[in-house]
Amino acid sequence: MDGMTKAEVAHAEGRDLAPPAKLIRPRDAATLILIDRSGGAYRVLMGRRHARHAFMPGKFVFPGGRTDPADGRVVAGDELHALEVEKLTTQSRATSRRARAIALSAIRETYEEVGLLIGRKGSFSAPAADWKGFAEHGVQPSLAGLRLIARAITPPGSVRRFDTRFFAGWRDGVAVELPDAATNELEEVVWLPLGEAQKADVPLITRTVLEVLEARLAADPGLQPGATVPFFRMVGSRFRRDTL
Repeated sequence: MDGMTKAEVAHAEGRDLAPPAKLIRPRDAATLILIDRSGGAYRVLMGRRHARHAFMPGKFVFPGGRTDPADGRVVAGDELHALEVEKLTTQSRATSRRARAIALSAIRETYEEVGLLIGRKGSFSAPAADWKGFAEHGVQPSLAGLRLIARAITPPGSVRRFDTRFFAGWRDGVAVELPDAATNELEEVVWLPLGEAQKADVPLITRTVLEVLEARLAADPGLQPGATVPFFRMVGSRFRRDTL
């Protein structure tokens, strides 16, 4: 993506651009790349969006979505590593409290979209209906295992804009795995080998983040906290890759 214009990115992803006069502020969002490291090869969890969706129909994506107000009120079983909080607040208006809410939204969306509850067994009080599944199954959401892998802001002129943080976490951090993972958002949920996922029908930013993840795992198989994180955004007329 580095060096591409917003029109080139929109064309590559099959997206429409809004009229130039329409300014849309990006909304905080988060997505989670769950990694299965059993069997001697990395696999990642992805879901295929329903063909009826106006936004990225039929594309394979990671579970994720925008951050909701209730996410910041969740009492977690453990917290983000301090080095991860630092990365989340660098070159951002997000406070440490907002960074925490963004990370929690990745956990909530993973439950809502693929039926996986990340955390540990224990009592939990849900602050909103979207979190009731954790209370019903006795799971305290866990943040300690999340690692920021990348950040990307949708370019100006896009119909929808998000300031998305891409987190990674291990499959063994899942406390409860519910059956029938397909939802209104995703019609197929699969674990794909990392190389195969890059060749699937995915958005350009998703393929880019998969490449980032592959390089990170090659250099840092344990995903230690505080590693350098790429930040993709539009500067002037072209996309640029900075580092956090």
